[in-house]
Amino acid sequence: MNSLRAEEEASLKGGDDAVAWVKEDLCIGCDQCTIVCDDDAIELFDKPLASSIMKVEVNRKARVLREPCTGCKLCVLACPTDAIIMIDR
Repeated sequence: MNSLRAEEEASLKGGDDAVAWVKEDLCIGCDQCTIVCDDDAIELFDKPLASSIMKVEVNRKARVLREPCTGCKLCVLACPTDAIIMIDR
C-alpha cells in the first residue's frame, strides 16, 4: 500500500503551471495544510453546516489562494483526507 501511495505522490503535477485545489466535501478543516504552506496561500473559512443531526453551526474548510500558491504540493502531501489536489493554473 505504501508503494502505491508513493507512486501517486510522485506522479502529482506541480510547479509554476499547477495550483492546489480543495475539494470542500472532503475537507475536515484540520489546519494541516495551512501549517505546511510556506507561501501563506491557504486560508480557513467558516461554512454553515447543514445538518440536523450535529449541533454545530459552522464547519471550517480550507481555500487556496491562487496567486501566492507556487505549486509546491506540500499541502497535498499533508492533507489526511486527500481533499487537496493539483490542477492546471
